[in-house]
Amino acid sequence: MKYILLPLLAFISLPAFAQHQRCGTPQAIQYQDQLTPGYAQSVIEAFNAAKASQNKSNHVYTIPVVVHVVYNSPAQNLPDSVILNQIEVLNEDYNRDNADTVNLRNQFLPIAGDPQIKFKLAQIDENGMPTTGITRTSTSTTSFGSLAVLGGDFSELEMVKSTVDGGHDPWDQSRYLNIWICNMAIDFFGQEVPAILGYATPPAGLPNWPTGSTNGLSDGVVLQFQAVGRNNPNPLNTGGGVIDVAGRTATHEVGHYLGLRHIWGDGDCTQEDGVDDTPNADSESQQDCDTTKNTCTDNILGMDLPDMIENYMDYSAETCQNSFTKGQVDLMHGVLDGPRFDLVNNNPASITENEVIAWSIYPNPTDGLVRIESEELVKSIEVFNPQGERIVINTTNTQNETIDLSSFAAGVYIVRISNGTAFAHKRIVLH
Repeated sequence: MKYILLPLLAFISLPAFAQHQRCGTPQAIQYQDQLTPGYAQSVIEAFNAAKASQNKSNHVYTIPVVVHVVYNSPAQNLPDSVILNQIEVLNEDYNRDNADTVNLRNQFLPIAGDPQIKFKLAQIDENGMPTTGITRTSTSTTSFGSLAVLGGDFSELEMVKSTVDGGHDPWDQSRYLNIWICNMAIDFFGQEVPAILGYATPPAGLPNWPTGSTNGLSDGVVLQFQAVGRNNPNPLNTGGGVIDVAGRTATHEVGHYLGLRHIWGDGDCTQEDGVDDTPNADSESQQDCDTTKNTCTDNILGMDLPDMIENYMDYSAETCQNSFTKGQVDLMHGVLDGPRFDLVNNNPASITENEVIAWSIYPNPTDGLVRIESEELVKSIEVFNPQGERIVINTTNTQNETIDLSSFAAGVYIVRISNGTAFAHKRIVLH
């Protein structure tokens, strides 16, 4: 199988730009390869290594996520509700719980795969402190996008991953999936158009890859702020009009992060994505749901399947994407058992509520008064604001407690409870 990276394109018109630059991951790989010759080959090697170590078990993987919102205007500072919805979309799509799986055409049902990958906003930060898993950074940078990206230069886009450059430094990239949300628009004849909707770094990190050699392309996912969630209040116009947003840009880019390539292999019928059960296509779909297309001849389970516009790794409209294939699932599992092993195995960042302590918080959401009840005597109750700063500390041995948060600003708070030997955390929403 051949692995030809998408060549950089020269765009001469706004519609053409909007059409082809939906995902910048292949161009980002080429950019890193220019900085560190051999990077693209290492991606291919990681891909092959992942295929060789595919896990056929029913193991469920849990990935801790930190979302860095980097904003220059109130519209770019997406509310928690949009980010939580995006996590919900990821969990639906990566567990085949999305309602629109019913739209998958019958001929694809035998190859439909269930990744069994879960995403959870981190509850513990790098320093072991409680966190909502969301950081917010006000920046003077109006947009991290630039015309340079048309020539394959991602240096300005990468600034969103650096605090000194107006963005936010990543958390430990071996332990967290870092997702940056920002503005990547550029000015085309007076119209603000996203340079790309997102890009991601596929796994490298092979034993033969020098430490720090991927510094030019920091690990993680970057998303255009209008393309996040399915409840985003900001319309997304890519130059040809407003398009539907269903949170699938993140699904697509996380697929790259977990090793998947574009389903059409970034080429014509002679190119493949390296997954045996994805139908070949001669090009990407372009924001459509055309079920009549069968642009290449292939043989999958004895059938010449049509173009799979339902696949998350196509460029079809988000409203008709609904599935991964079994081969894609196997590859992602191989990545999580290989190059991204530390992300999902014995990861302190994956700490969730400790079931050793049976307790409840209500009402949630709340307007101020919060009742905390435990089935055992607890040593302490602590409440943290979204920045992880301690707001209320109650160290009195107690079993039932009422806390008043009415004097604090609305937002997501974290309650930590301890029985002296174990901790447990829960989020609470204050209106």
